Amino acid sequence: MVYHIVMWKFKEEIAEEKKPELMEAMAENLGGLVGKVPGLLTVKFVKNPIPSSTHDMALVTTLEKAEDIAVYAKHPAHVAVADTYVRPYVCDRACLDYEA
Repeated sequence: MVYHIVMWKFKEEIAEEKKPELMEAMAENLGGLVGKVPGLLTVKFVKNPIPSSTHDMALVTTLEKAEDIAVYAKHPAHVAVADTYVRPYVCDRACLDYEA
């Protein structure tokens, strides 16, 4: 199994009151990719980090094998969700992939 973890910060111009709604849309739409993207097993969206965190939110996904990360990245359903619900609002992306 492979873990693909991505963290983001909101862009500076995003209003505080808009953030919960945006995170909810991100969580719902990214979670909806399970069953659509080959190899994608689970999706967990972290929207309530504790104060010591350096990012505003995280995505923790599990995939069957390392090669599935490239499939996920380029899959049209993932690209559509990322381009609509994530990329317009975030910056400072960090990623960690590992096998366990």
